[in-house]
Amino acid sequence: MTNAFVVPEEPTAADAIAAIGDELAVFDDWMERYQFIIELGRKLPPFPDAWADDAHRVPGCQSKVWMEGALTDGRLFLAGVSDAAIVSGLIALLLRVYSGRTPEEIVATDPVFLKDLGLLEALSTNRGNGIAAMARKIRQLAALQRAA
Repeated sequence: MTNAFVVPEEPTAADAIAAIGDELAVFDDWMERYQFIIELGRKLPPFPDAWADDAHRVPGCQSKVWMEGALTDGRLFLAGVSDAAIVSGLIALLLRVYSGRTPEEIVATDPVFLKDLGLLEALSTNRGNGIAAMARKIRQLAALQRAA
């Protein structure tokens, strides 16, 4: 498996969501949270240039976003990148929650946590639609693996 894929820090998606919520709560305002999210994006593993093509592009995003998934030992590992710094940070948040989980856990983890954490309200409508499209793409990849 290439090292472009994100390996989860927390044992479950729910634990990752709780940890992200705790980390975001440290900051007093959204500008500080944005900086934190941008930093997360900068720490993403390098995304192979060969995957930055139409086959890996996520539709519905204002920025260019590419994602890839690979099933290993019953877990779906994910990689992603964007040409926009804040969007790469949002990808990092999604991958922290979803990457390295079983397809069943991914499908069962509703992206409503994005709203619960206040991320959707804090983003422009286009960015909000984009992160929803990324979460949909991840869950579609998981559903396809489950069906296979």
